[in-house]
Formats: sequence, C-alpha cells, structure tokens
Amino acid sequence: MSLTDRDQGAASVPATPPAGGRHTGPTVADVVRAVTTGPLPVRITGYDGSSVGPSDAGITLAIRSERGLSYLLTAPGDLGMARAYVSGDLALQGVHPGDPYEALRVLKDELRLRPPSLAEGLGLVRGLGWERLLPPPAPPQEAQPRWKRVMNGLRHSRVRDSTAISHHYDVSNAFYEKVLGPSMTYTCAVFRSPDDTLEQAQAAKYDLVAGKLALKQGMRLLDVGCGWGGMVRHAAREYGVKALGVTLSKAQAQWAQAAIEREGLTGLAEVRHMDYRDAPAEQFDAISSIGLTEHIGVRNYPTYFGALRSRLRRGGRLLNHCITRADNRAPHRSGAFIDRYVFPDGELAGPGRLVSEVHDAGFEVHHEENLRQHYALTLAAWCRNLVEHWDFCVSEVGAGTARVWGLYMAGSRMAFERNGIQLHQVLATHNGPDGGNGYPLRPDWLP
Repeated sequence: MSLTDRDQGAASVPATPPAGGRHTGPTVADVVRAVTTGPLPVRITGYDGSSVGPSDAGITLAIRSERGLSYLLTAPGDLGMARAYVSGDLALQGVHPGDPYEALRVLKDELRLRPPSLAEGLGLVRGLGWERLLPPPAPPQEAQPRWKRVMNGLRHSRVRDSTAISHHYDVSNAFYEKVLGPSMTYTCAVFRSPDDTLEQAQAAKYDLVAGKLALKQGMRLLDVGCGWGGMVRHAAREYGVKALGVTLSKAQAQWAQAAIEREGLTGLAEVRHMDYRDAPAEQFDAISSIGLTEHIGVRNYPTYFGALRSRLRRGGRLLNHCITRADNRAPHRSGAFIDRYVFPDGELAGPGRLVSEVHDAGFEVHHEENLRQHYALTLAAWCRNLVEHWDFCVSEVGAGTARVWGLYMAGSRMAFERNGIQLHQVLATHNGPDGGNGYPLRPDWLP
C-alpha cells in the first residue's frame, strides 16, 4: 500500500494532489497523515498544493515552503513549529497572529500525533529527499542553544545573565508601550473582577505589594528586577516612599528614569542599570522582587535570597513575586521554544522549593498566595493590545518578533489557565535576634 493510499479514513477530507499533474514523491498531506491519527481538527495545506483535514475547519495550518517542512522535520515538537511559524513558513489562518490562543487550544486538545513506523519514516525521507533532514538556519529571533552560550560565560554568570535579559527586554520600548499599556508593567496584574481594565488590575497589584510590605511615607524600598520602574514610581507617588529600582536592561532603566522625571518623582524614585548583586548594601525597610527570580537560576536561590536579606533591616519585609512550576517534581529548565525565543536560561522551581529557600536564607515566611488565574487574565489583555496595535508593533520590531510574542503570550495564557505553571507571592520578614519582626497577629493589608 502506498503512502497516498494509507489510512485515508484518518482525516476528514482526503489529500488533494498538487496542481499541474502527478507528484513523484510524498506530499505534505502524506507527511501529515504519517504522523497523526484520528480526525484532524484543522485543515493543513502544503506548498505543493496538497491538503488534508476538513474543508470547513475554522483554522488552517499552511506549510508554505520546503524550508517550513524541513523545520518541522528536523526539530520535532514546539521548536520546529516555532521556527516555521516565526519565519513565516508556517501560517495560522483563522486566528490573529497577535493572539493565536484558539489555534493553540484546538491543537493541544484535539490533534492526535503518533510516531511513524520505521518503514513509513524511511519511505517518506527517501521520497522527500535526504536533504530535507538538513536543518535550515534558525530565524534571527532565536537565541543560541544552551551549549553555545558558554561563550558568554557560565550559566547565570553576570555577563551571561546580562545577555539573556537583553535578548528579552531590549526589544523596543515603543513596542512594549503598546503591548503592556500605560503602566509599562510586565508582570502579573491582580483582578478584583474579570471586568477590570488592565490598568486597574496593575494598580491593584502594586497596591497589594505595597500593603503586604506595609509601605509608609519616609520608608526606603529596594525593588530588584524593577522593569520600567512601575513599582518604584507607584510606591513613591502613592505612598511617599523613597524607592530605588535596579535592572539589567539598559533600555528599561533609561525609560524608567525619563518617566520618573516626567511624573515629578525625582528625589523620591530612582532606577539604575545594575545587577541586583551590586545593589547598595544599605539597610532598606522593604524589598520587592517582582518577576526576577525566574531569571537567576534555581541553584542560585541561596545566594540571591541571602543578598536580599543582607540589604533588609531587621524587622523589614520581603515580597517575592514569581512564576513557579505547579509542583516540586517538574524540571527547572524551560522547554525549547521558551528557552530559545523568550527567556534564555530561565528556570522555574515549584512553590515548595521557593518557600523553603526563602526560609533557609534566614527569613521567616508569613504569607503565600497563588495568583495563577490572574496571570491568565493579564496575558489575555496583553494579547488584545498586541492585536489592536499589530501594524505598529510589526513596523517597530518586525513580523517575526511580533509573531514570537503572540505565540508566547497565548501559549502562556493557556499554561496558566490549565495549572501548568503558577504565580506565587511569598511574604517574609528579616527577624531580630530575639525573633521580633513587627509583624501583626493578623495580616495588616487585609480589610
């Protein structure tokens, strides 16, 4: 039985041969049938004119070139699909590239993959040509593989961390302004209701952090990994706190300092381009870490939390806000797509590991909460912003980078919705030698 004839009933619509006569080898549709089973939930079309799947499907995957097929064959899984999609060799029709959430949901829930048999695989490769198994050059948006990054230093060295941060954050401040909105806040918001606007939810997040830290006028706050200075500016403006933020992104620091001047907060708020390890050794009254822990490496947690403890006065509070795995057994390192296109060298631990490390660094943990569902709502809002400003974002960073962001945010939204990853806030104090910490009998930020 030929590949063209094999398992015709597996798809809702048989393959369509390429226009212009008989094909002499397997078609794109043949390849799809060889690696899937059961009815296809989407239509898949090939550059050779073949197609497979229901003609009335709401979503179509169009493999537009031989290079796109090579990406899929040489890097099976999310990396190959990402390469083909980012390069434009794989198109998703029926969804907007700024928010391909529905396509990802359908593929995850309804597409059934299977490994082809050895005979099927060899037959496909011989028919397509062995050159199809030569990996094409990766799109320019892709970071180097982990083994090549050693040229920038050991994992989580200062130079390598700076390079990783720059890859993700030094894209374009104008791009981030459109995607993140006026708050320029690239961390999970807190929604009192799903109907809250993104700006309302981001302000609520900053107020929640300020309440947990018991910020009051005249206190000194250190915000590590401060991004564009959202927490720094909020604390100075709303609470009269003298706030210092540090970030490894030069573009973020420049934008934040300009915003501080525009808002008349000079003298109260400041953002420096600086590694957290070089933050002033002064005794701050409170420290916030909002979205930095993901970048420092799990094995560096003791050093990280120890560095924060050394900068916090006795009785002071630490609020650590970060993405975690859903459990403590999951691997720390991210998948190929996230590692190569989004957060190079990023690592996530389970919530239990995080709390234990904070404790073991000499803090006392008083409160912890999971904001997983809030991050799903936040990502949905960012995708809506990207869709609304798509043309501008493409003109600013290019279509490939814009597609990376749509894919990454929509995929992350689904991961948070389905409890694949979580977002935890951990509140702790630096106690005095007698155990004193000024913490009340009940949380003082709650009504």
